[in-house]
Amino acid sequence: MMDALVQWFTVHLAGVLSKELIIFIISMVPILELRGGLLAASPALLNVPILTAIPICIVGNLIPIPFILLLINRILEWMKKVKVLSGIALWLEKKAMSKKHQIETFGFWGLVLFVGIPLPGTGAWTGSLIASLLHMDIKKAFLAIVIGVIMATVIMSILSYGVLGVLFG
Repeated sequence: MMDALVQWFTVHLAGVLSKELIIFIISMVPILELRGGLLAASPALLNVPILTAIPICIVGNLIPIPFILLLINRILEWMKKVKVLSGIALWLEKKAMSKKHQIETFGFWGLVLFVGIPLPGTGAWTGSLIASLLHMDIKKAFLAIVIGVIMATVIMSILSYGVLGVLFG
């Protein structure tokens, strides 16, 4: 699914926006995040140089995080009071809390690993949501997420530029 979304963004935004802006936007989108941004930037798609792509994708992925950490609990509580939104709020909470075990068990480092290991359902957005729902200290949660995003950057750079670079470069 992520590949299809990345393809959609690159196809529909290419020629309209710069390659750099495309990977920045993709990196901000939930589900895609930095992983999708680096995949889009790879030699297989937009062919943005790695040293250009990395900081753009990191910044794009991190921009929404403080807002999620600070505001998501209030937003979810408000959504629960609005009949048409309450189901979405409950679904989001349930989905996030189903992945809380690793973070509850290992705390700070669990959050780092949850964000840093690029698997479906993990990443900075979900990690922020879980950290917020678990009432983790915002500064510690943000630091863990930054470290996790850097870890994901290393892994995804190797995959996007190493493996795909060899295949498509």
